[in-house]
Amino acid sequence: MGSEFKFKVGTSLKNRLGRTGQISTPHGVIKTPAFIPVGTKATLKSVLPESLKELGSQAVLANAYHLYLQPGSELIDRAGGLAKFMNWNGPTFTDSGGFQVLSLGVGFKKVIAMDENTFQADDVIADDKQRLAHVDDDGVTFKSHLDGSLHRFTPEVSMQVQHHIGADIIFAFDECTTLHNTRSYQEKALERTRLWAQRCLSEHDRLTKARSDKPYQALFGVIQGAQYEELRRKSAKDLATMSQSGISFDGFGIGGALDKQTLGDILKWVNEELPADKPRHFLGIGEPDDLFVGVENGADTFDCVAPSRQARTSSVFTKDGRVNISNAPHKDEFFPIEKDCTCYTCRNYTRAYLCHLFRAKEMVAATLATIHNQHFIVGLVDQMRESIEKGTFFEFKDAFMARYYKK
Repeated sequence: MGSEFKFKVGTSLKNRLGRTGQISTPHGVIKTPAFIPVGTKATLKSVLPESLKELGSQAVLANAYHLYLQPGSELIDRAGGLAKFMNWNGPTFTDSGGFQVLSLGVGFKKVIAMDENTFQADDVIADDKQRLAHVDDDGVTFKSHLDGSLHRFTPEVSMQVQHHIGADIIFAFDECTTLHNTRSYQEKALERTRLWAQRCLSEHDRLTKARSDKPYQALFGVIQGAQYEELRRKSAKDLATMSQSGISFDGFGIGGALDKQTLGDILKWVNEELPADKPRHFLGIGEPDDLFVGVENGADTFDCVAPSRQARTSSVFTKDGRVNISNAPHKDEFFPIEKDCTCYTCRNYTRAYLCHLFRAKEMVAATLATIHNQHFIVGLVDQMRESIEKGTFFEFKDAFMARYYKK
């Protein structure tokens, strides 16, 4: 089967790197900018795929590491691929498993957008007994968080796993560092990621040819370099010009631990180096202010677990900021989370009912709150896309930020 992956740039944001666009995949089209909900284990926790489509999601991102461990990537291949396996009639992404090297090996609890003042330096957690993953130049050896069994990921294994899973967009295997790794270690990891990217391209080419009866999967290279402009630009240049076995990357992921204060700068450095005719995915970003920064500086797609994770703790989005719906003041509020919201939850249920569900520890509380939060964030990025096309992005941004953050 031939390639069915294409990207077309639409309207550009005046004097900025932001733009609208359209990604075409074998399973459908993604209008960009777009927020991609995370269904880590081939499911968005507590929400049916049908509900995900109704709330406005254009695509879903699953995690290669988790699906490799359970139920196994080869089983998903036998089922017909990720979309068919989970009954999702739309485009899919899988990340490479590289981020799990960070969260298992260093223990920063899956935080991407960080504040340098909020976590410990590497030497505080240097005891090997605390580490479940060990990195070397060939790949990563790690223990399963499920049963402690030992596994090995290399660039080739990551490509094999992701080809079995069958997502439309997959990512090269990379080493995800932290803000507190030394500059010298960042340089070493960046070179390791560059060499792994070459191996990913070669294996991707081999697998694409060997599995020519399957829909084409687009491979994105992952840019690292932490908070260093020189390293970020180098990583972007290296991956943008990289070619192995006669093929190059179809798009790019911007990854790694990021200081919230420098998100815009990092995106600007990277996107000034990347080709304009290929899509850019910003990994692990989902807070409203970060999404505005991302769109403004040229990111096309985003993913993050935050909207769902926050929903499960009863924290829901409104235009006036987040609300803890389980708190006492909401017990007698017989109106929706957001009165003008069109999501299923707000069309059918009150704050009082949601407050009751969370206090009673009913499972459906997570379902209803997650539907609303995902609808809010997916819809927010959709509005950003529409405002770029209308030429009103900055007015929309100012109005939203003033109300949401009260500033």
